[in-house]
Amino acid sequence: MPAIITGKKTQRYSTEFKVKAVEWSHQAHRSVQGVAEALDIHPFMLSRWRKEYREGKFAMKRVKKAPAEAKEKVREQDEVTRLKRRIAELEEENDVLKKFQRFQAEERRKRSGSSGNTGNDTA
Repeated sequence: MPAIITGKKTQRYSTEFKVKAVEWSHQAHRSVQGVAEALDIHPFMLSRWRKEYREGKFAMKRVKKAPAEAKEKVREQDEVTRLKRRIAELEEENDVLKKFQRFQAEERRKRSGSSGNTGNDTA
């Protein structure tokens, strides 16, 4: 009678793979859930790797320059987004002011035309 084999085979991931996954998940436009789904791993596993990475448990050298560059890039993107939003607000204000200016000019024309001057002055 064959022996019953129980238990799951666990997948072993290299430290390099874990570090790349963690770095990928730290990108501003990515979520842990999305990265885990793309790599076909459980999100909890990726979260655990992120924690281990923060604690320095991976024996790979971390480049300290990359996070600073990433933060600067995120700051720049936020600034660009803020400026685009401000430009849109100013353009809308400008449009409103132009409409108001046209309205005032039209009102002045109506008032000057209805002031009693018919143009039939006989001098």
